[in-house]
Amino acid sequence: MFYREAGDFKTSYKQDNQTFPIKFDRYRYYVVLAFAFLVIPFIINDYWANAILLPFLIYAIAAIGLNILVGYCGQVSLGTGGFMAVGAFACYKLMTSFPEVSMFIHILLAGGITALVGVLFGLPSLRIKGFYLAVATLAAQFFLVWLFNRVPWFYNYSASGQINSPERDVFGIIITGPNAPAWATYLFCLIFLTICAIIARNLTRGTMGRTWMGIRDMDIAAEIIGVNPLTAKLSAFAVSSFFVGVSGALFFSVYLGAVEVGEVFGIQKSFLVLFMIIIGGLGSIFGSFAGAAFLVVLPVALKVVGVDLLGWPTDIVAHFQFVIIGGLIVMFLIMEPHGLAQLWRVAKEKLRLWPFPH
Repeated sequence: MFYREAGDFKTSYKQDNQTFPIKFDRYRYYVVLAFAFLVIPFIINDYWANAILLPFLIYAIAAIGLNILVGYCGQVSLGTGGFMAVGAFACYKLMTSFPEVSMFIHILLAGGITALVGVLFGLPSLRIKGFYLAVATLAAQFFLVWLFNRVPWFYNYSASGQINSPERDVFGIIITGPNAPAWATYLFCLIFLTICAIIARNLTRGTMGRTWMGIRDMDIAAEIIGVNPLTAKLSAFAVSSFFVGVSGALFFSVYLGAVEVGEVFGIQKSFLVLFMIIIGGLGSIFGSFAGAAFLVVLPVALKVVGVDLLGWPTDIVAHFQFVIIGGLIVMFLIMEPHGLAQLWRVAKEKLRLWPFPH
């Protein structure tokens, strides 16, 4: 009754291959997008924007990018924080060098620069994989952080080594800097997340997505049937790095406004985004959203319950958060490797059989 595919017939391959082939799914996403664009901007405040909504939107973009590389193409990466730093510093240099150019262009160019850097550091994936590739991307993480710390040109020779986002506007509405209204920054990030999610959904359901999954499942067999490993792996690194660079640029310019690379884009950031896709579900765009939402809301919920209601010390609540995340990662890896996305798929299967779920 609630979720049925029966009767939703297709008369062409184009209809069957559309982004959301089930009519119920399309309408559900239309409702969610309408609520996100037309309702939330009128009820949002600074606390909800800074504590939950902006981090969720930005981390969701980064999680989608990393999921394309790890979940769909099977190339393990621990350099997400470093690639976010590339996007942030590229955006900063563009904002300070070309102040008359629109912020949309700056964010997209920062993503493009990060994609080029990602392809460069993705070259070792042509010869190594698994643990060795993870170590190579970890080396990229440390190298990029070191580079942005040691070369003063990247932070315009600032004495503190910190970069600060100049105030910029889009169509006369301020979106960066301390005077930016919460609804404007929210909508700016939401537009990028919507575009990135649609692009990722179409890429993963198309020919490119099939080549990525072929490399992930069995690279030798995929090469035998005609998949070019060089094109597949480097395209995955490029697309993934583009999304991660966009998230880094938004994280710096719209959300934080001031960044010191070692503190903000360290190895902890790489592990945080990796935990998001492990908990949310590898190889799933919805899993990227679910994992980002869970790890953004969890510390806020623990603070409200532990500190405000139960009166626990803040450091105890912070350590309890690490225990919960570690326990969930172990549980999902053992009991449900496909994460929250698989739980959602099981729920939909039960709705298909309602009122007789098994």
